[in-house]
Amino acid sequence: MTSLHIFRRVAFTEGISYLFLLFIAMPLKYWADIPLAVKYTGWAHGVLFVLYGVTLIMAWQERKWKFGKVVLLFIASLIPFASFAVEKNLKAEEQKQA
Repeated sequence: MTSLHIFRRVAFTEGISYLFLLFIAMPLKYWADIPLAVKYTGWAHGVLFVLYGVTLIMAWQERKWKFGKVVLLFIASLIPFASFAVEKNLKAEEQKQA
């Protein structure tokens, strides 16, 4: 399993956790007065975000990407739904290399 494949999986999972945090946990906290939803979802998302960064660096080293691409991939982790586009594009890149 390549670091690119691992990064793709982490990007997809991190994207799901981000959307869950924004669209489920936050409304539960503020509209239903359930702050634990954000506590646990936020913790899980934080771990996945760090893992996203670590696996991004691993893939960068393995694939010899340009710095600009790595910056864009990192910025994508901050934008809702963008990590799904990252995963899709990297899947195409992985298939093209195979």
